[in-house]
Amino acid sequence: MELLNLLFPNLMQKLPEFYQAIIDTFVMVGISGGISFVLGIILGVTLIVTQPGGILERREVYQFIDKAINTFRSIPFIILLTLLLPVTRIVVGTGIGVKGAIIPLVFGIVPFFSRQVESALTEIGTGVIEAAQAMGLSPWEVIFKVYLRESIAPLVRATTLTTISLIGLTAMAGAVGAGGLGDFAIRYGHNRFQEDVTVGTVIVLVAIVCLIQFLGNRLAAKNTH
Repeated sequence: MELLNLLFPNLMQKLPEFYQAIIDTFVMVGISGGISFVLGIILGVTLIVTQPGGILERREVYQFIDKAINTFRSIPFIILLTLLLPVTRIVVGTGIGVKGAIIPLVFGIVPFFSRQVESALTEIGTGVIEAAQAMGLSPWEVIFKVYLRESIAPLVRATTLTTISLIGLTAMAGAVGAGGLGDFAIRYGHNRFQEDVTVGTVIVLVAIVCLIQFLGNRLAAKNTH
């Protein structure tokens, strides 16, 4: 404790706020990540099955989703935060804090994750899909029993990468008062020139990212066959 007080004097005086910032970050990642996981899987699968030559080919559906994803991916997240502020206020009643960050985070990460899911499912060769159809499997059975089941490992890796990116977005959202570690670092580390707060926040973020990457790698390895 004496060493920590020596190295991080300002941070140690704000431990309750620091702990709350960590909790807020996990809440934002958990809620927006859960929503984004479901939407990303749905959109990624839809892109694969409705693309030209897909098992449920629908060119108009594919083109619409593809263009929508490209549009949102092209918008810098900091601009997206401002752009969605009226929508966020209508849906959750506020544009700041943890609640105010959920919708922008979802809009910011779903397009990214959808592309990751699309890429993961693309690893399933067309020969496998054709063989499954030849065996009499319906399109829905092909989706669940072939595409999703056989892509668990790449989907885990995609989820890991997306979660790490989402943590980065929560830190960026702190620039507009979204709460969490990003807001904590900006409020004290940057605005009050307390460098030890910034360094301590970065250390915690790096530790969280390393832990997520480690768990993701282990889970992906267990599902690789």
